[in-house]
Amino acid sequence: MTTCWDDERLYYPLHAVPYTPAHHLPGGKNDPAFCTKLQIGALLARAAKKAGVVFRAVVADCAYGDHNTFRAELFDARLPFVMALKRGHGTWQYKDAFRPVDAARELAWHGPEQSGDWQLVTRNFRDGRTATWWAADAQLGWWGPDGVIRLVVATTYPATLPETSTWYLATNLPRPGSPREQRSRHPAADLTEVVRLYGLRHWVEQSYKQVKDELGWADFQVRSDTAIRRHQTLVNCAFSFCWNTWFTPDPPPSAPVGPPPESGAPSGPAERGRTWVSAAPTGLLAPSHPGRPWLADALGHAATLLAGLDDEAPAPPSTPRTDQHRRHRQTPEPLHPGLTNHR
Repeated sequence: MTTCWDDERLYYPLHAVPYTPAHHLPGGKNDPAFCTKLQIGALLARAAKKAGVVFRAVVADCAYGDHNTFRAELFDARLPFVMALKRGHGTWQYKDAFRPVDAARELAWHGPEQSGDWQLVTRNFRDGRTATWWAADAQLGWWGPDGVIRLVVATTYPATLPETSTWYLATNLPRPGSPREQRSRHPAADLTEVVRLYGLRHWVEQSYKQVKDELGWADFQVRSDTAIRRHQTLVNCAFSFCWNTWFTPDPPPSAPVGPPPESGAPSGPAERGRTWVSAAPTGLLAPSHPGRPWLADALGHAATLLAGLDDEAPAPPSTPRTDQHRRHRQTPEPLHPGLTNHR
């Protein structure tokens, strides 16, 4: 389980906690250490607020939004949220329940020229594309435009409400101009803002794809809880370093420092006397006095450090013949148990 901060520019993980199934604990679901994924998600949202992270709202898909207990946890923590609902939310409780999709069908729509209850919303994407959507506040039980929780419906075509391009969103952000706006601790959000916030949730899926597939987040099988936490922390750090490198401009090329070796100087080290040593690259030198003890910023000199390693690397040996492979092949020594025991 993890939380991810994102906006239109970047996204990065905040906190991560592994989910431990009940059968791994002595007391099962009654064990004090057992937490459901919903409980862990609420705890991580609280942790982000406690850490001072500034965010507009907690955004989640219908896997969390359909649960009243999760919304209640965020409401008790005084956290704003925008989360999706299934179009048939509530049908497992009542046979003839009035569902979000039924509430959306009650909204007036007479075409783009006479949109009725619907408002035009333009979605802007990072690559410059735009898409025309329609959004409206619907009424579902005590959920409504002026209620503690609003039901916002966003779709590409209100007449048919396509399943693949229709969102049913529950939010506690007040409607601008509503009586609740003055009493709410959260700033008001119009329909465009609510749709924009939920649209950012797709960056969460993008970040999962990158950290799991590219950085190896999913490679933690057969490890203890502590080892999994350490592994996830390292992956999160690597992901953050990637963003830091992406936004850090390339350093300007440095001019050569130090006098060149004399033309008559021997190519190898001299037997007697002082050997000439080239000056350190400027990229490795601190620009000013640090002021206090601190670690050097290796990311700012990544290219210089890698170049130095490449210069000092041994030359590759010549490729031996096949018969030499057979005569000189050696059996590798077994690895130390500490390197193979994933604990």
